[in-house]
Amino acid sequence: MCQPERVPATVSAPPVCVLGLGLIGGSLLRAAARSGRKVWGYNRSAESAEAARADGFDAHTDLTAVLRKAHATSAIIVIAVPMPAVDATLEAIAAHAPNNPITDVVSVKGEVKAAVERRGLSTRFVGGHPMTGTSASGWAVGDADLFADAVWVVATDEGVDAAVWTQVADLALDCGSVVVPAESLEHDRAVARISHLPHLLAETLAITGAAGGELALGLAAGSFRDGTRVAGSAPGLVRAMCEGNRDALLIALDEALELLQRVRIDLHDNGSTAELVDAGFAARGAYESQERWDITDITVGEPGWIDRMRDAGRRGGVIRRSN
Repeated sequence: MCQPERVPATVSAPPVCVLGLGLIGGSLLRAAARSGRKVWGYNRSAESAEAARADGFDAHTDLTAVLRKAHATSAIIVIAVPMPAVDATLEAIAAHAPNNPITDVVSVKGEVKAAVERRGLSTRFVGGHPMTGTSASGWAVGDADLFADAVWVVATDEGVDAAVWTQVADLALDCGSVVVPAESLEHDRAVARISHLPHLLAETLAITGAAGGELALGLAAGSFRDGTRVAGSAPGLVRAMCEGNRDALLIALDEALELLQRVRIDLHDNGSTAELVDAGFAARGAYESQERWDITDITVGEPGWIDRMRDAGRRGGVIRRSN
């Protein structure tokens, strides 16, 4: 399969220290290394760290040593642990590498931002979220191509440091992604609808299908397989992302339940599903026909750049690696 052309990282690009070597963190370590950056990582599990070393990467289970190396080399630190482990990870960063640029790849931005603020690390932090992944997890399933042409949100919150923001955006671009600037809480409201709610709906569909017994599962084909794909994700990871975005997810869940209740009433009273099906068809068409455009007229750090970046991101603007 033809892969997109890789643009090597610039000579001045800082090293990358990845904390957490699961699917996303492990893929990021691989992609950053392929771009030409010096990389190393940490994982709590000795098995995953050993597997990474067997694949030729510098990986360890000693978080303090990994962070001291990051401090000594001014590396950009990437938090790639599940949400429940974020606070302890930030505590270690505050103790051993408090002046390093920091980002994360956690699917919830508001809660991470709050944890960063509690640890006094806000001035060096810019959140991130690559919108990609699979239902598999662990180092073994990582792939340097995971981020190719994927959207990578870079948090554009009030008061972010322009230099750190640029470093985080550059890392995303070096990994092959396109950058979408977005404010953290706006990001959370959006992903509640297009990522976290689909997980709950997939779990619901899987349970409902299985309740039909062996015949139902034996007849299941494409629509059931596609609709339940993410139900194969590790339950702990799904819970962490959904529960970490509780408020926004409740709003999206209420809307979905209202739609389902309305179609149930219409089907019962009128024998019709037309309202839901027609509106869903149109909504899917809007997704498929969306167009991205390149943000080329905003300079990071200039007066008003944060507001302009946010507005561009809302309207479909992206930042790409220039060739």
